[in-house]
Amino acid sequence: MSARNFIQTGRKIVAIGRNFSEHAKELGNAVPKAPFFFLKPTSSFISNGQKIEIPSGCEVHHEVELAVVIGKDGRDIPAKNANQHIAGYTLALDMTARNLQDAAKKQGLPWSAAKGYDTFTPIGDFIPKDQIPDTNNVDLLLKIDGITKQNGNTRDMIFNVPNLIEHVSSIMKLQEGDVILTGTPAGVGPVRPGET
Repeated sequence: MSARNFIQTGRKIVAIGRNFSEHAKELGNAVPKAPFFFLKPTSSFISNGQKIEIPSGCEVHHEVELAVVIGKDGRDIPAKNANQHIAGYTLALDMTARNLQDAAKKQGLPWSAAKGYDTFTPIGDFIPKDQIPDTNNVDLLLKIDGITKQNGNTRDMIFNVPNLIEHVSSIMKLQEGDVILTGTPAGVGPVRPGET
């Protein structure tokens, strides 16, 4: 499965919030006691090499994440059976208009606009699940113009991949082609036009 294939067939993007305690703290947020998530539109997907748009008036931040690509439909999936529903993984960015998100949080409003701009979910190539035998030990690294900005590991996630699948599928059916963004480590920050 190529990145282009699951962009075209993807049904929904489920993004887990505050799944790394150090990231929650860097933004002044409480560390969650249970997983929570928000949805991003599939129109925000772009594949590796395409350009991220920086909308006028937005302070756009990078958030590098391990993404899980669902390969088999399921509801109420127990954590112990989660692997049966995974097709593979990819590296993704959950781009965020931070100034819009901060304003929405202060007013108790949803984050949809801050997370949903076109191009705000760049994804890498598809990685078959057998190439990542342990999702509790995946290095996540993001550089801007060669300078490391984020450097973390999924072992620091509060809720691991099987528990995230169990939680999300207890609320909504997971379908083949869905993508779950599993959260970002500390070090998020701005991306400016012209940066790579």
